[in-house]
Amino acid sequence: MGFGRGAKSMEKADRRRRFRKAEVVQLSLAEDQWISVSTVTVGLSAVLTCAIQGTLRPPIIWKRNGIILNFLDLEDINDFGDDGSLYITKVTTIHMGNYSCHAYGYEDLYQTHVLQVNVPPVILVYPETQAQEPGVSASLHCHADGIPNPKLLWLKNGMDLLPRSSTQLALIANGSELFIGSVRYEDTGAYTCIAKNEVGVDEDISSLFVEDSAKKTRLSVGNMFYVFSDEGITVLQPSECEIRKHMQRAERIVATYEEMCPKGEGVSPQHCVWSSAVNVRDKYIYVTQPLLSRLLVVDVQTQKVVQAVTTDSFPVKMLYDKSHDQVWVLTWGDMDRTHPTLQVIPQASVGEVHHAIRTTFQRVSDFFIPPTNLIITHVRFAFVFLKNEPAVHKIDLETFHRVKTISLKNYSCIPVSMAYTHLSGFYFVQCESKSHLKAPPQLLIDSVTDAVIGPNLNITGQAFVSPDGRYIVTPDPQSSKLIVQTVSFQGELGLNQEVDEPIAVSDLAFQPSFTESNQHVVVATSSSGTDLLFADLSSGRTEVLRSLKEPLAPRAWPWGGPNRVVVSSGLFGQYLVTPSAESLFVLNGKQRTPHCEVSDIKRGNTVVWVGEV
Repeated sequence: MGFGRGAKSMEKADRRRRFRKAEVVQLSLAEDQWISVSTVTVGLSAVLTCAIQGTLRPPIIWKRNGIILNFLDLEDINDFGDDGSLYITKVTTIHMGNYSCHAYGYEDLYQTHVLQVNVPPVILVYPETQAQEPGVSASLHCHADGIPNPKLLWLKNGMDLLPRSSTQLALIANGSELFIGSVRYEDTGAYTCIAKNEVGVDEDISSLFVEDSAKKTRLSVGNMFYVFSDEGITVLQPSECEIRKHMQRAERIVATYEEMCPKGEGVSPQHCVWSSAVNVRDKYIYVTQPLLSRLLVVDVQTQKVVQAVTTDSFPVKMLYDKSHDQVWVLTWGDMDRTHPTLQVIPQASVGEVHHAIRTTFQRVSDFFIPPTNLIITHVRFAFVFLKNEPAVHKIDLETFHRVKTISLKNYSCIPVSMAYTHLSGFYFVQCESKSHLKAPPQLLIDSVTDAVIGPNLNITGQAFVSPDGRYIVTPDPQSSKLIVQTVSFQGELGLNQEVDEPIAVSDLAFQPSFTESNQHVVVATSSSGTDLLFADLSSGRTEVLRSLKEPLAPRAWPWGGPNRVVVSSGLFGQYLVTPSAESLFVLNGKQRTPHCEVSDIKRGNTVVWVGEV
């Protein structure tokens, strides 16, 4: 005990002595100022003031993640002013984290500023309206994102909701679900979900009508999985396991009257070949046909293929940029990827004749567009990787121009994939493995400075980030275990746990927890076996579904990406879909059980969920 105290006081005395160089510059920092914590609400500005005092104090230097900020010419961070303060205009969640200040030339005396960014709640209810017959059960769902975590409260017709009995009326997962066991006429009403945290409040209404013969007169075209297989397009309603529509290979495209999957030379028997599909605002699905150098546009409302858009040869991958309503398409040129290009289809959700614009990027190996969520509704930049080049190129999504090149040369990293969390603004870069012995570790890039921070511990492989940005899950290629990291609301990236159940992961999806608000379950498919893993990210509890039949052999899926996808049914859905080589499994994520198997769907490895339309 005494030794620890003595060492501490010696360290303090040493700190004081160190800063009296030649008795000219005398600097001091009170012990209670070594760490300063500031909390600011998103959208406001923040001023971080350096508490280092002293005569003839040199200019103050500010750092974030070890990168000096003063000379970077950042649009949202400045050190103007004679007092050496750091000004952050219009704070967003990427700005959270640690900042340090020291006087120029005196790095050993520094102050740490911890910036927490609070975000008012943003709420979403489901369904907005529903009609039920007396005696059946009804669920009303409410999802809210915010920092700190919002608390949920329900009103009925503007009055506090008083549970009648636990079986009749129950609040599940901290109020995320309002469950009514057996509806009566008097349950008709407007149910308001209110989300509150210390910086704001948001609310939305879910309406319930209890009436006789409440069966839907019109069959909905929403809440379906669209599965693209050898046989054509299957539209699947998951809860009933009902095929609502099957578009055959020879079905005609509305605009041109061509066949959807024409018989190619030497391709016998005729079958469809797909590689990638995206949902465009629940209005259209775009799906690539690599061997036909085109993509098809499926109208969700009419459930018909309405257009074929010509692209460069071998379109294999698409991403939808919701912020600018455009679809980005990577084409390979041929199976050996010798002439890859990147094309963009603007105004993708507008009902007109679409066309692909070729960008100027050559030798493209892949690209990445950060996702949006309830809090982050606009994305400004994409990232492009070029063949065998140790760099990522930052692209303006509006102009398609290169903004800057972030070199990864110092780490000999050729990027393979990227992931992003808006909490503290970390990018996770997976580097190409040169040998089978050990892949290089992921690199972290700070989106505030566009600087490489360094390796992400010794974690290797492709990172997957939960929709709220709080969890980073990386399947380790060596051990086949899932490494789970968390980002705190102070912007600290920490190692959370290792999921013990090994699985050679092909694809991974996140589902909201059905028992806790603001928590997630990870669902992972195996690239080589019949297993599927459910892992609860808050508790680490795992369950494995076995015997979901063999996946497609990797060589039968030459288009990059997972050879066995898993696709969830959105923020409020409990169902997931995953294909085997010759059938399709619908899973109940709430019960973590197989729900049904749909047979005779070969190579159904391109799947899209379409929400309420």
